Amino acid sequence: MARFIFITGGVVSSLGKGLASAALGALLQARGYSVRLRKLDPYLNVDPGTMSPFEHGEVFVTDDGAETDLDLGHYERFTGVPARMTDSVSSGRIYSNVLERERRGDYLGKTIQVVPHVTNEIKDFLAIGEDEVDFMLCEIGGTVGDIEGLPFFEAIRQFSHDKPRGQCIFMHLTLLPYLAASGELKTKPTQHSVKELQSIGIAPDILVCRSEHPIPEKEREKIALFCNVRKEAVVAAYDLKSIYEAPLAYHREGLDQAVLDAFDIAPAPRPDMRKWDDVVDRIHHTDGEVNIAIVGKYVQLEDAYKSIKEALTHGGMANRVKVNVEWVDAEIFDNEDPAPYLEGFHAILVPGGFGERGTEGKIKAAQFARERKVPYLGICLGMQMAVIEAARNVAGIETAGSEEFDHEAGKKRFEPVVYHLKEWVQGNAKVRRKADDDKGGTMRLGAYHAHLTQGSKVSQVYHSTEIDERHRHRYEVDMKYREKLEACGLNFSGMSPDGRLPEIVEWTDHPWFIGVQFHPELKSKPFDPHPLFADFVRAAVETSRLV
Repeated sequence: MARFIFITGGVVSSLGKGLASAALGALLQARGYSVRLRKLDPYLNVDPGTMSPFEHGEVFVTDDGAETDLDLGHYERFTGVPARMTDSVSSGRIYSNVLERERRGDYLGKTIQVVPHVTNEIKDFLAIGEDEVDFMLCEIGGTVGDIEGLPFFEAIRQFSHDKPRGQCIFMHLTLLPYLAASGELKTKPTQHSVKELQSIGIAPDILVCRSEHPIPEKEREKIALFCNVRKEAVVAAYDLKSIYEAPLAYHREGLDQAVLDAFDIAPAPRPDMRKWDDVVDRIHHTDGEVNIAIVGKYVQLEDAYKSIKEALTHGGMANRVKVNVEWVDAEIFDNEDPAPYLEGFHAILVPGGFGERGTEGKIKAAQFARERKVPYLGICLGMQMAVIEAARNVAGIETAGSEEFDHEAGKKRFEPVVYHLKEWVQGNAKVRRKADDDKGGTMRLGAYHAHLTQGSKVSQVYHSTEIDERHRHRYEVDMKYREKLEACGLNFSGMSPDGRLPEIVEWTDHPWFIGVQFHPELKSKPFDPHPLFADFVRAAVETSRLV
């Protein structure tokens, strides 16, 4: 039966609870334990799939088709454990489940209350798969004291009370602000945060204190005394040059040992940190650098493309080069020539997105990359824009566009080279969708199989002709244009098993120009870079040597 670690936060804006949770999971793995990480979010959206990237950053998609919080991306990148639908839940999902059960009559006509009905639903979620791993790490989103999070705090309090003594511990992350005027760290915010947690019946066993400066021994003792924790359980979290230093940094500060001590686990296996030593060595000891432009529409918030940025970093590790990423607003190219903005880059990446805004700029970026022979990686919408560019400028279909843009405008303006996907095969069943369906959870979501053309660029990159990748889209390139586009040199080199859905396109006369309908960035890890990103960065390195 799993031991549970509940991770809460005080002042969380600069803490990175998700990073701390992921790093702790990696440390426990390094000692030979199996782990699973979960996120409980207090927002009322049923799933993040309906939320703007400006609201909550990237939506991370799991193999089984869940749209989740971006912290699950951290969990996967640090532990390599594929996240599941049961690893993420929001208040909206919990309340939705409770209301559905009430309408079915499961509660036999009783009055529905937060306690016990909502808290029991949360506890049932926590218990899923508890016999599968040694440690279950559960991060509670938001800040202690937030009204939205109170049902979750009450649920984990009850859950720990129901379990045998010593099976659950609480880890609390706080901020130690530094006052430059007086040259001191202030412990009061931490004391008040812990007091707030204690007032709802939860006493932290471990404190992780975010600090820009070293924590003096005197301040550590003060925190331990007034927060009622052992001094050894006050763990410092300092600034790092790279997030991938976090497992080594937390190990040096004794976080994993504090967890083992809290569970009274002794003796414990010694950690094998060689994997993380290699990761950090690849970050800090590089043989050069490349400049890559990400031409997107949500560039004001980099978290909207979190996994892409990390996957490029992983590709740099694979090639021992530093990847300098610059965010370029696609809307600039709606009215301006992209050349002055893109000429200094060694590669161009156009990511996914929704809606027509910025798409003409993405099309121009794809045209620039094709004509100038600059390595290009188009992901989801980035692939669709590359196909539209080819249709307009090479195949002679001047009005080529996407049905998505006509739906948004409410009138027909384009010949739909990209159409609304109404039917596809998932497992042994057919899935059907209409354009006016609810937006949440109705896309082609999760991992799907694809066949790659023997001898194609992507088959060489993957070293295989069979792949599984994660999808998140509701529009698809229309197969009826395949023959005309392939005659111009745009090869449909990856297809769904039934041959109906294009998964990958590539220009045969280009050094490196690939568009993919799926999201390869979601499966990339620092110790296992995704092959597409590793080879994309390799192509950028080659370009840098030619410039």
